[in-house]
Amino acid sequence: MSEIIGVQFKDKGKSYYFDPNGLQVQKGQTVIVENAQGIDCGKCVQGNHPLPEDFDRPLKKVIRVATEADLKRVAENEQKEQQAFGICLEKIANHQLDMKLVSVEYTFDGSKILFYFTADGRVDFRELVKDLASVFKTRIELRQVGVRDEAKMLGGLGICGREFCCSRFLSDFQPVTIKMAKEQNLSLNPVKISGTCGRLMCCLGYEEEAYEYLNRITPRVGAAVKTPHGKGTVQERNILAGKLKVRLDNAPDAMPETFLRDEVKPLEKRSPLPAEAEEQEPNQNE
Repeated sequence: MSEIIGVQFKDKGKSYYFDPNGLQVQKGQTVIVENAQGIDCGKCVQGNHPLPEDFDRPLKKVIRVATEADLKRVAENEQKEQQAFGICLEKIANHQLDMKLVSVEYTFDGSKILFYFTADGRVDFRELVKDLASVFKTRIELRQVGVRDEAKMLGGLGICGREFCCSRFLSDFQPVTIKMAKEQNLSLNPVKISGTCGRLMCCLGYEEEAYEYLNRITPRVGAAVKTPHGKGTVQERNILAGKLKVRLDNAPDAMPETFLRDEVKPLEKRSPLPAEAEEQEPNQNE
């Protein structure tokens, strides 16, 4: 039976499948493989396991398990990346380009250097590439990344006081919308629901499925319901606690009574109260 292994090239990045090429590779071992960028070095995150029946993509092969010499080269490349970062900053300043250098990455064999940057718009960096190529005598590639990718590369602490999710464990960015904040009854103040990158916080999507379900089974504010004490109108709700405050029709001047969600039954629809009226979604550049 054919086998595959999972290899990760960056910490917390995506993992890719490779043909172990007859080798028994253990989780945590470093391997040398050939990928789209050439010869590269990665960490095995999934050891040998059977190839899924529905997997039909061609696989690159593992060249070898990394040797001491390979690991030494990786360490040397990391030192070169720091030097290349400083040189590139000087060149950007010399060319007066409106761009921010984020990260530098050497391929394992040194055949190419990748410079990652952010910019508000398109940047004509052709002269910069020529300048860098004359210094490093190898292939140069500049890649423009988004602000979320920048946050993932640089890392940092979020407003929760913990390390960014994107740099700690997220391998992919999932769509996050303003609707999720509304579903969770959060403030729509961009400062409170945006991450350091300036985009909506990724964590808004973690419990979205649960909130959608609870909103679906919980009568909204303004809904007519039947309670153990008679009919009434929902004035307030706590979907997580499953509690509703209902103003009873037979006691309109009394304080609303609190009932559990399972104790009330929705009746015909009524117009929602002004506080529950749907707001127009502000523009959010995702």
